[in-house]
Amino acid sequence: MSHTWEKQLNGKVAPDLKVQIDQFDGQVQLRKQGKISDKVFAETRLRRGAYGQRYDNGKRHDGIVSRDLVFENDGITKGPDTHWDAPGMMRIKIPYGGVTAEQLDVMGQLADEYSDSILHVTTRQDIQLHFIHIEDTPDLMLRLAAVGITTQEACGNAVRNVTACPLAGVCRTQAFDVTPYADSLTQYFLGHDDAQDFGRKFKIAFSGCEAEACGLVKMHDLGLLAQVREIDGEKVNGFKLYVGGGLGTVPHQAKVLKDFVPVTEILPVGQAVMRVFARLGEKENRNRARLKFLIAKLGIEEFTRLVDAELPTIPVDERWTLIEKEAADYSETALKAGFSLSGTTRPAGFDDWLLTNVYQQRQPNYSAVTVHLPLGDFTTDQSFALADIAREFTGDSIRLTVEQNIVLRYVSNSDLPALYDALSKAGLGAPGANTIEDITTCPGTDTCKLGIAASRGLTGELRTRLIEKRDELPQEIKDLKIKVSGCFNSCGQHHVADIGFFGNSRRKGSYRVPHFQVVLGGKWKDNGGAYGLAVGAVPSKHVPAVLDAITQRYVAEKTAEDNFQTYITRLGKKEIRKMLRDYQDVPDIAVDDTLYTDWGDPRPYTIGDIGIGECAGEVVSLFAIEIVKAEGEVYEAQEALDAGEFEEADERAFNAMILAAKALVRTQFLDVGDDPDRIVSEFRTRLFDTKLFFDKFAKGKFGRYLFERYENPSATVTADSAHQLVEEALLFIEACHAADAKIAALPSNAASLFPTL
Repeated sequence: MSHTWEKQLNGKVAPDLKVQIDQFDGQVQLRKQGKISDKVFAETRLRRGAYGQRYDNGKRHDGIVSRDLVFENDGITKGPDTHWDAPGMMRIKIPYGGVTAEQLDVMGQLADEYSDSILHVTTRQDIQLHFIHIEDTPDLMLRLAAVGITTQEACGNAVRNVTACPLAGVCRTQAFDVTPYADSLTQYFLGHDDAQDFGRKFKIAFSGCEAEACGLVKMHDLGLLAQVREIDGEKVNGFKLYVGGGLGTVPHQAKVLKDFVPVTEILPVGQAVMRVFARLGEKENRNRARLKFLIAKLGIEEFTRLVDAELPTIPVDERWTLIEKEAADYSETALKAGFSLSGTTRPAGFDDWLLTNVYQQRQPNYSAVTVHLPLGDFTTDQSFALADIAREFTGDSIRLTVEQNIVLRYVSNSDLPALYDALSKAGLGAPGANTIEDITTCPGTDTCKLGIAASRGLTGELRTRLIEKRDELPQEIKDLKIKVSGCFNSCGQHHVADIGFFGNSRRKGSYRVPHFQVVLGGKWKDNGGAYGLAVGAVPSKHVPAVLDAITQRYVAEKTAEDNFQTYITRLGKKEIRKMLRDYQDVPDIAVDDTLYTDWGDPRPYTIGDIGIGECAGEVVSLFAIEIVKAEGEVYEAQEALDAGEFEEADERAFNAMILAAKALVRTQFLDVGDDPDRIVSEFRTRLFDTKLFFDKFAKGKFGRYLFERYENPSATVTADSAHQLVEEALLFIEACHAADAKIAALPSNAASLFPTL
């Protein structure tokens, strides 16, 4: 390791953490010498928060912050595969989103010295720095450790950053402040022996309120919802525990593990959950390795029994009961006395900002102020400015949010105008926080290897248009949530938005066209209380018009009793699909080429390593015709699901997969017929076993959805199982589109490569 910072940081870094960082530095050097394999080193660096990133775009397109970066002579391979030592991403773990002014300063310095001078807030209250060279990461980790920050287990198959409501402690409707419990749980499981053998990641969240969004506990592997119960005449703090939630490709709503667990029991119960997950969770098939799949397989009753049986085997730890004392000792002190706002001079623009960005705390004369960060980004200079602003107005009462903003807490109401003025001078005074303008988005094709469409580019475009018509938007539109993901993995949390979009692609002749699937009816409140369903894919460049059509119709047709979720349910999938048809046509590229590029990127659209293939003539046309049958059937399944006809929804979703498989098989074998047994057999032989159906990242997992339902039909169809199968059918159809494009791009001698053709 470079000794530049070691002397200055001597005594500031915990000895055990210093040892870990030195060990990682040694592993970096061994990899540089070729003495550690890529596979082994990948797991090592992920456990230290270092991710690879995508480089085929050459720059990050956002329309807001310039990121023109040229990397010369540093060994970068263009495209999704990069050299192990090419610049990547560093994820910095921020438990419950709590940061100090000093930490903001240091992270700003690191962004300036090692990155592209941009800090990005994630949907897990982390900070990410991009374009970091792996050889710089040990020094970066050391400097973070000196101010109490770690990158340990920010990535990898471990307990990820523990999130919590950014208003915890100041919220007017909370049961109690969950902050100290989130902190104690973070420290307890960091590097814990029982949290090292997972097949996939494990996500935890805390929430203080049941009816609000707060920590979104219902979409986590382990969610803790604050409760106060009266036991033997005394009020006892505890949590309702949820397990098995998650978004991803197929979202699962969490199940209740325990209605009430006293605070002194949350650590051992959490440990028991992790032990069961580590022992019984999937290890071979990573696509089924999350806790939600284990619980779906076992059932919540059996999983609960296993957790209860595990508890007596766990050695007692003094931290189980110490957590109560730590919580009692925890306090957050205001920097300044609180005074009212009345009579204070208000600068221009202040009232609009006050309306959307300021929350009146439970503490009289104090407010929590949201600093709205477009696309979750702020610059190095802005990080320094924020640190100075915090020192002047709030001290260290700063939180990052899962909606990619920053909250300054304990602002005296009398200081609000001065704070607004200071934020505005730093370019951080934008109103519109927590409104439709405040769109959550993942990195998409800018830097993510899995990105299919330009989520950040689309978000920037939507935000610009919404700001232009801010004054004319009805309040019911301003209150909506929009969330955008660059692919089906839901990193942008599109499933819990009123209106969500996730990236996919379609082929028109020999060209690919970026699309976004429209997801409607998710519920942000009630801790992510309901998931929306996809209703149709539209070209990326048509998304703004689609948003206008949906919102304008909502305003025109809603009743006094409607919210957006009830309106969408009442409107129905059939009518929504009819509305979307006007936006789904793609003209030939010779007629209009505007749809063949993505937002912020003028180059012809492609994804990954799938190139532009020649049209396959009759067969391609046949696929395009037949895949529509599958899409129609899956939408019928959605309508049956909405109507509570779960068995019909299950049957139709399965039939949709059969029809999609048939459409793809017929690109290879026209006479497959209509018998499901033969379709599945031919699909397996011609497309799955040959890996023609596989893509680089999913590796055929969507094909297994078809096989699992075909081989193991459920004797009892429930609302959850029907919902899951509908989601799987949607993803299977998307995979068939991708496979068709892949097949069309194969060389003319493909038959000799795959004899079963």
